[in-house]
Amino acid sequence: MIHVSAAPVLALRGVSKRFGAVQALTDVDLEIRAGEVVALVGDNGAGKSTLVKTVAGVHPIDDGTVEWKGRPVEINRPHDAQDLGIATVYQDLALCDNLDVVANLFLGRELRRGGVIDEVAMEKRAKELLDTLSIRIPSVRIPIASLSGGQRQVVAIARALIGEPEVVILDEPTAALGVEQTAQVLDLVERLRERGLGVILISHNMADVKAVADTVAVLRLGRNNGVFPVKETSHEEIIAAITGATDNAVTRRQQRTAEAAS
Repeated sequence: MIHVSAAPVLALRGVSKRFGAVQALTDVDLEIRAGEVVALVGDNGAGKSTLVKTVAGVHPIDDGTVEWKGRPVEINRPHDAQDLGIATVYQDLALCDNLDVVANLFLGRELRRGGVIDEVAMEKRAKELLDTLSIRIPSVRIPIASLSGGQRQVVAIARALIGEPEVVILDEPTAALGVEQTAQVLDLVERLRERGLGVILISHNMADVKAVADTVAVLRLGRNNGVFPVKETSHEEIIAAITGATDNAVTRRQQRTAEAAS
């Protein structure tokens, strides 16, 4: 049993973000705890990407507060987020096809010994990391170009863990993957939770959300539209929150039940 700690590692309180005349986020709250997977869902244009980029330091917030372990922090650039312990894996992965797995894992964070890149230490650490995450790859020395989509995705997630973050943000990690590759990525998300990391999973895929998330946070038109415990919430209730439909099969059924009881 995984114990989710009571206090959030990362919390957004009343966060707003504007781009010129466009209000992208309005008064958004979000909490992420250690050992918890929070799925962030919403239609296109709901503000999911903007929210992720504010946490990752790409778009500093205009109003509100970001808290890290209960204290207010300022995240004005990507380095600020990384220094706190927030790692983000974007949809485009930003992997170098011509480099091998080891070189990609340590890109920009190469291990050195006496001023020289220590290939042996990096290869050893790469194998250990992939083993602890149960990531199966033919060899850590094969070029990224020869890996499947699912393998590339898990390498990108593993790379985010090199800096030992406490919160990992995954932007649509299964969007372009088949069934088997999706299962591989979702298995890895579960292992991140088991290691006590807080995970923000952005997804359009309700099956993925149901499979691995503990909580679903819905954004609609840049605002909070509900936070739901996955185990106790129906697919229809989440869809209704995403679309903003107040009159749907779920609400009509609830209405009929209430009327019958009165």
